[in-house]
Amino acid sequence: MPEFEQTLGAGALISIAIGAVLLLLLLIIRFRVHAFVALILVSLLTAIIAGIPTGSILSTMTTAFGSTLGGVALLVGLGAMLGRMLEISGGAQALADDLVARFGEKRAPMALGITSLIFGFPIFFDAGLVVMLPVVFTVARRLGGSLLLYGIPVATAFSVMHVFVPPHPGPVAAAELLGADAGLLILAGLAIAIPTWVVAGQLFGTWIGKRIMLPIPENVSGVASPEDRSNPPSPGLVVALLLLPLLLIFMNTGLDFARAQGWVDKDAAWFQLGRTLGATPVALLISVLVASYVLGPLRGRKTADVERILDSALGPVCSIILITGAGGMFGGVLRASGIGAALSDALADVGLPVFVAGFLVATALRVAQGSATVALITAAGLIQPAVQAAGYQGLQLCAIVIALASGSVMLSHVNDSGFWLVGRFFNMDVKTTFKTWTVMQTLVGLTGFALASVMFWVA
Repeated sequence: MPEFEQTLGAGALISIAIGAVLLLLLLIIRFRVHAFVALILVSLLTAIIAGIPTGSILSTMTTAFGSTLGGVALLVGLGAMLGRMLEISGGAQALADDLVARFGEKRAPMALGITSLIFGFPIFFDAGLVVMLPVVFTVARRLGGSLLLYGIPVATAFSVMHVFVPPHPGPVAAAELLGADAGLLILAGLAIAIPTWVVAGQLFGTWIGKRIMLPIPENVSGVASPEDRSNPPSPGLVVALLLLPLLLIFMNTGLDFARAQGWVDKDAAWFQLGRTLGATPVALLISVLVASYVLGPLRGRKTADVERILDSALGPVCSIILITGAGGMFGGVLRASGIGAALSDALADVGLPVFVAGFLVATALRVAQGSATVALITAAGLIQPAVQAAGYQGLQLCAIVIALASGSVMLSHVNDSGFWLVGRFFNMDVKTTFKTWTVMQTLVGLTGFALASVMFWVA
């Protein structure tokens, strides 16, 4: 979209954003308009009212929609296929039984969360969540109770790793902008992420799971056939299949780190091939192919049956993918209208300490446009001059990055694609998603900021 000069003031832009969110909620909750349709309609009206040039409105909407799908559709689709193979083969049940046997029924949510923390180190939030869902559903089906008891610890684990710990893009980019050491940030991020998960994932998951009874979604839960129940794959094989994409992605991360240190030639053919094989969509594609063979023909299953299983995985997630893309469209329109910039500029003039101001700016950007990564990177760029002028070093720089990351996950709502992704996967309505996902994300932000504040002042 060609650049245009926004003539509306900050107050008007913020009022437009608030009105757009309220209209969206009214359409979905009160008038029961489908979320996909409502998001497109509100995105269009917001673009018109905010003054985006008429000739650029459609391209603004479709570009934001397409960029969101580019990051989500391949991961969700391939992840769903991998998860479906594990589920139908009985592998998810085998791993669930093993986890329960090792940790006990009462500690099953903690076991799922710890597993997700490990998987979440190199793998992105949405891909990791999709891959783990069959195990979560199987454990929930076996032990009973609300799905939230098991789902919230897992979703929180992937969220805290994605936002606080490199090699995920938000903290990596913020560290580069502010000059923080990547290795030290990994240690600091883990020191913040784990206790934050305990508070927002384990404790809140237990609390909310006892208050909201959320059944297992029927449209995404499969049942192994009788022959699979009698001869399921071993838990070790299931873990190996789940670790395969993680190891490939970790290889990609290691190669990129080696490039940044000048250890390898970035133009070498072997380097480019390794980076390609370790890219998340390719890593998941390789994992799907391996799982299809190992759990298919190698175990006596016909290739036609494997094809049918993989095809059955895509139907339930199509709605999720489209709604997530529409949520990204709404956020893209808000970004293009200048609403996020107006909020951050207003906060920058308040004169707060840079540590607090950065958190509030990231929070404002998150509320305004939805994307945690965009909020984190943009906030880091805005406070970069002040951080450099103050001369912060070492652990203090890491604490500032974590404070910005904490603000970037606050108050997730209808302009965040993750809001729709989790809500639809867990088969929650908008009200329940606010009570669960939004509260959990805000707890992640507040807990992370509190711990980062301690780190900043004692460093």
